Amino acid sequence: MPVGNHPAHGQATEGGPLKRELGERHIRLMALGACIGVGLFLGSAKAIEMAGPAIMLSYIIGGLAILVIMRALGEMAVHNPVAGSFSRYAQDYLGPLAGFLTGWNYWFLWLVTCVAEITAVAIYMGIWFPDVPRWIWALAALGSMGAVNLVAVKAFGEFEFWFALIKIVTIIAMVLGGIGVIAFGFGNDGVALGISNLWSNGGFMPNGMTGVLMSLQMVMFAYLGVEMIGLTAGEARNPQKTIPQAIGSVFWRILLFYVGALFVILSIYPWNEIGSQGSPFVMTFERLGIKTAAGIINFVVITAALSSCNGGIFSTGRMLYSLAQNGQAPAAFARTSKNGVPRNALLLSIGALLLGVLANYLVPEKVFVWVTSIATFGAIWTWVMILLAQLKFRAGLSTAERKALKYRMWLWPLSSYLALAFLVLVVGLMAYFEDTRVALYIGPAFLVLLTVLYYTFRLAPKEVQGVASTAS
Repeated sequence: MPVGNHPAHGQATEGGPLKRELGERHIRLMALGACIGVGLFLGSAKAIEMAGPAIMLSYIIGGLAILVIMRALGEMAVHNPVAGSFSRYAQDYLGPLAGFLTGWNYWFLWLVTCVAEITAVAIYMGIWFPDVPRWIWALAALGSMGAVNLVAVKAFGEFEFWFALIKIVTIIAMVLGGIGVIAFGFGNDGVALGISNLWSNGGFMPNGMTGVLMSLQMVMFAYLGVEMIGLTAGEARNPQKTIPQAIGSVFWRILLFYVGALFVILSIYPWNEIGSQGSPFVMTFERLGIKTAAGIINFVVITAALSSCNGGIFSTGRMLYSLAQNGQAPAAFARTSKNGVPRNALLLSIGALLLGVLANYLVPEKVFVWVTSIATFGAIWTWVMILLAQLKFRAGLSTAERKALKYRMWLWPLSSYLALAFLVLVVGLMAYFEDTRVALYIGPAFLVLLTVLYYTFRLAPKEVQGVASTAS
């Protein structure tokens, strides 16, 4: 192990282990909310521009790949529910270097994502309070979500439950209202609008299969966060029951929330006009006669960003805690508070995010295209490691052990190989487009840096042990 003086697996140096305080409703709503980010509410205008109404096909294809990845993660999480989840599985089944790279990569990608979400809160609070400097809202968002995570895991679960509920209720209301417009002519003088907009402006696939492929990289970024369900396994009250239920509903909620919402929006408005008049959600609610639609959606977007930030702080803290348990980060980060919260790990993540908030105002806006690309690369690495770890995990089981698995991967190993091929295709598409190509420079460079650090620590264990011992 690269860092010495670490606790045994499953133990913390102080304050006891993580507490299993996340109930069934917490994890189910977290699973529902994990897929629903700020991007959906602001309208996937860029992706729609590329694929037209066929963007729904992109979300279904991407959703099927995510379903396979989550099923692979679920099989391992139900068999061995631990904090750190896929980082630990990568270490156990693919080796210490794979676990080290996966854990630190995931920590970094959530830091990057959280900076974008905190900025989103600041921008949308600025709509209501234009005279207040943005950095104040960014700091308030980070401070409040950081505090929630530091109190207790139950506080995190409770906030995430209500944040997710707000997003879900808004989407369901928009889908039902939109169906009213399409089928019964609500807001259209009683004249049913129908769904002819899905094919009457250049066809269902106006830019051909090329357009669908071009949109896949953005679609996969939208799915970043679903794997967070695996990180809850170490703190779920009944992981054998709640994890399979949460994962089992992934594909259906993708159909309802993404495909359902896009079906309504693309039926009501010509695809080539979406994005030119603001958020499609605001336009749809205003069409139903709700004058305060802009304010409502602004509130929902802020809660969506806070939800993502809340989940990001949770993820970075648990991942760092797990890395420290495995001897791949200083042992001080394996400490927990009396409430069973990995306090030091959370404080480091929050501190790093403070630097991110500062950097956000010092760099040009172009960097945010890069931020999403880097985060997508990080997510793809994580998903690839989940699939490879599950392949190795299953291959190492005896026939009797395979039969005894409580939650199994479908069509193994064919489904795993197909999902891996799909992820390779997405990386190829990222390399093809100039804006996203930067992720294939920064992402692998970061992994190379981590590899160098890993082997450096192995070559100088005494010095590193000294650092870890002092810290703890």
